[in-house]
Amino acid sequence: DVAGLKSHARKDGDDYLISGQKMWITNSLQADWMCMLVNTSDGPAHRNKSLVMVPMDSPGIERAQKIRKIGMHSSDTGLIYFDNVRVPQRYRIGEEGQGFVYQMQQFQEERLWCAASSLEPMDACIRDTIEWAQQRKLFGGTLADQQWVQFKLAELKTEVEALRALTYRACELHVQGTDVTELASMAKLKCGRLTRVVADTCLQFWGGMGFTWENRVSRLYRDGRLGSIGGGADEVMLGILAKTMGIAKRAPR
Repeated sequence: DVAGLKSHARKDGDDYLISGQKMWITNSLQADWMCMLVNTSDGPAHRNKSLVMVPMDSPGIERAQKIRKIGMHSSDTGLIYFDNVRVPQRYRIGEEGQGFVYQMQQFQEERLWCAASSLEPMDACIRDTIEWAQQRKLFGGTLADQQWVQFKLAELKTEVEALRALTYRACELHVQGTDVTELASMAKLKCGRLTRVVADTCLQFWGGMGFTWENRVSRLYRDGRLGSIGGGADEVMLGILAKTMGIAKRAPR
């Protein structure tokens, strides 16, 4: 709920004094700067926010905790506290009060990135599983000789290619300046769900070896779960689609 965030910035001369906390901030424990969405006035929730670039070595910032996650271990995620952190107002991005709008626009690119970045890991997962299935001996043949395994891997590959086509179409239209809120939401929804299906199905074919830490398939099983949560959960994507399709009512702003 972006509109419901509580961190705030009050003006003090030519500066902002920022207070509050941020959680689930990617790379926040090692970042030099943070692009922070804060309330800069007491107006309506969709018109009172601004984006401010905050130097992370500023007095008043406490990097309180590294959050232990089940996956994405190459990227730290932290809990950060801000206590009257002084930042020049010139570090604001764009117009004051337009931060919510800017953030919603940025989400479209982030969601397209989520979809695009999921394609190669799923391709690799399927490739690795095919290679494993061709080597795994059982019942007088190989795992790949089982027709059900062949058909399931073919289905997964088809689904990935369909997502690729959707993602490429959305990216092309976005570059042309078209509003791709609907297509980006579809791609984000599909990539999160499909990553889970691909990883879970392939891990099952690996058997006990799929349940080991070193296996790339097990890594996708852990890391890929974030795809349905980060950047807007599946349910948020469905809510957006319901609105763009004219099924659900849009909240007044």
